[in-house]
Amino acid sequence: MLPNGLTIIICERPEAPVFSFFTHVDAGSVQDPMGKTGLAHMFEHMAFKGTDTIGTRDYAGEKIALAKVEATYAAYIAERDKPVDRDEKKLAQLEQSWKDAIAAADKFSAPYNNEFGKIVESEGGEGMNAFTDLDETGYHYSFPINRLELWAYLESERFLHPVMREFYKERNVVIEERRMRTDSNPTGRLEEQFDAAAFEAHPYHRPTIGWMSDLNYFSATDAKKFFDEYYVPANMVVAVAGDLKAAQVMPLLEKYFGRLPASSKPDETTTTEPPQNSERKVVLKEKSQPLYLEGYHRPDYKTKDDAVFEAITDLMSEGRTSRLYRALVRDKKIAAFSAGFTGLPGTKYPHLFAFYAFPLPGHTTQEVADAIHIEIERLKKEDITDDELKMVKTRSKANLIRGLGDNEGLATQLAIYQTRYGDWRELFRSVDRIDKVTKADIRRVANDTFQDTNRTVGVIETVAGVGPGVEQSAERAPSDRAPSDQRASDQRGAQ
Repeated sequence: MLPNGLTIIICERPEAPVFSFFTHVDAGSVQDPMGKTGLAHMFEHMAFKGTDTIGTRDYAGEKIALAKVEATYAAYIAERDKPVDRDEKKLAQLEQSWKDAIAAADKFSAPYNNEFGKIVESEGGEGMNAFTDLDETGYHYSFPINRLELWAYLESERFLHPVMREFYKERNVVIEERRMRTDSNPTGRLEEQFDAAAFEAHPYHRPTIGWMSDLNYFSATDAKKFFDEYYVPANMVVAVAGDLKAAQVMPLLEKYFGRLPASSKPDETTTTEPPQNSERKVVLKEKSQPLYLEGYHRPDYKTKDDAVFEAITDLMSEGRTSRLYRALVRDKKIAAFSAGFTGLPGTKYPHLFAFYAFPLPGHTTQEVADAIHIEIERLKKEDITDDELKMVKTRSKANLIRGLGDNEGLATQLAIYQTRYGDWRELFRSVDRIDKVTKADIRRVANDTFQDTNRTVGVIETVAGVGPGVEQSAERAPSDRAPSDQRASDQRGAQ
């Protein structure tokens, strides 16, 4: 750990002259301020807009111009959102002043609108990407090893001197992203309303992409405040994996990342979701393929039974030998796909264990629901077989090895486990925890968790006269361990 509180993990992996990194920020959309949902995701976009030296023609002039954009926007919003006595003529004038200020500020931007990405790509960088979900924000790409110092400069600089350049233009991009992923997507709409029903108090009921009214409200000033509070070294972990030597690399990383100003880790207190004591249900009638989804509240990842939930996920969903695939897809032939998984919509806080199925034409959501419940009851009443338990434990080891098969996967997992457990070694101890799971554990957890009163149901019913198969998506879940609408992943290569 650096003196400023930043944790750095270096993994020596001398296979090829390249390296990958993962910057993990322990803040996601759960930390969005009330009335400003989508702000964590919005800043992720801004992290690619350059700095006071990258992406600008004249930062001294641009800084003044950007301040004017914020002043005119504040005046426009104050008039626009008046509950009474709004002056429409004045509003139009204020809106035009704001747009004029944006146009003036844009003149200071570099001619290439993605200067940060251009530098990375031109120097041999690959896979530049980022994501925001409810729990966290992550940044990653890969570089040749002889560009290590350039990376250290770029990655530290964008968190040392971020600039809210072209903010409102990028906000429009996010608004369109919401329209595409959620408003125009039946599965996205179901998942958003499903989460809102399942979590009445905890911020997991809010979408990562943000509510539309908030997207049309928050400002670049709000994004900078979010950055100042959560993008502090004590709230970040940087992991690097590849053909490097820790003794040689560490002084370089201290030189650049040590520049980030120290600040205390932000308060992460959230509202605790009260126990659910009755089934909740959301039904959407859509011109699309039907879908059945149900979720049960469970504790967060720190529970002693987390490995048990992972074992149940494997048993119910891993491959064509899984119980749900065999029962619903292979044997009964009532679903195109079915699985169960833990981690909806996140994992950092108490969340859901979910089951889902896409009914085949001629079959209903109730049929697949009944079939899923039969398999759940088997878990609760019968011990799984010795062979099944052995296979679950064998696959957990194989999956761990596969996940660490490249530099990117290794850096990502090391950073996340360091953040979540305070020790990256817990990544490798996860196999030991799975090894200790017993058949009695699975029955106990199934009986404790999978209760009707603890269940939230989400259903898409096909509108009469429209055959199923529209907007087919049966190859993937509404959430494949990373919910479709709760994880906003943004490709950031040079454009």
